[in-house]
Amino acid sequence: MHPRSSTVWTACALMILGMGSTAQAAATREKAAEASEAAQGVQMVPTGKGYGVPAKPGQFVPAEEGPQANGIDYHGGPVMKAKGGQKIYILWYGDWATQSPTGKQIVRDMINNITGTPYYNINTTYYQNNIVTRNVKNKVTLKGEADDVAKSAGSALSDTAIRNLIANAITAGTFPADRNGIYFLLTTKDVNATSGFCTSYCGWHTHTSVLSTDIKYSFVGDAARCLSACAAQSTSPNDNPGVDGMASVIMHEMEEAATDPDLNAWWQTSTGMENADKCAWTFQPTFTAPNGSLYNVQWGARKFLIQRNWVNANGGLCAMQYP
Repeated sequence: MHPRSSTVWTACALMILGMGSTAQAAATREKAAEASEAAQGVQMVPTGKGYGVPAKPGQFVPAEEGPQANGIDYHGGPVMKAKGGQKIYILWYGDWATQSPTGKQIVRDMINNITGTPYYNINTTYYQNNIVTRNVKNKVTLKGEADDVAKSAGSALSDTAIRNLIANAITAGTFPADRNGIYFLLTTKDVNATSGFCTSYCGWHTHTSVLSTDIKYSFVGDAARCLSACAAQSTSPNDNPGVDGMASVIMHEMEEAATDPDLNAWWQTSTGMENADKCAWTFQPTFTAPNGSLYNVQWGARKFLIQRNWVNANGGLCAMQYP
């Protein structure tokens, strides 16, 4: 997940309708094209951080035989296809009660209301081994939450520290080792992720092994730390611009974790971009909330401005719903 980088967003700071979002989409495509050109014909693989890198010798998994006509390619890895859907576990890192009193409930309300939505149904177009019935299900359940108010690993987290925080929560029994889970480390605005939060990414996802279980996990920081980089607008439908911006990034990482959990399933071979990367920072159509901010979905009682996702059907397109 790239931040809203470059002069595009300097010039179009809050113009996510029309020109602003179109310009950012063009910038994303340009960056992907530049990465592909820089690779000089070398195949690209995803990083989980919104961009691809050239494959190392022996690393690249060729695209599988079968339908590859939707602008994104299948490389043979698993998707999260369990009938019960994806189980979400959240480690709230930092003092959320002080730093963002409404933040936790905004995120909970979003996760608890996305099952069955036309938006999350986009993920059902991703499947395993070219068997369409082995697809991601339109079901998400918030299964567990825990707090690390004291910030046990400090306020500057390396990728290794983030991995260890998730692993320790599992080995300590705070969370179960759930192969159908996606574990989120959500940090308050006073916490930095030192590998590039606010400069190279707004969130990311990857996987690791804990207790002999393939664990999918994600980092997302409160966008209030860098609204100009990680939020689409300075106002928001839930009157919390940082967490509303964060909500969009959480959805972005959730749908990539579901469709490319081990970074070896679905991505665009020429760029290394995963499904949500192909639509990052595009939101059309949008509507105006009573407080003047923009939104494009209403889930339960709350409105959100959520980035579009790539539909792996009908030739492929960025959309807010499927079909």
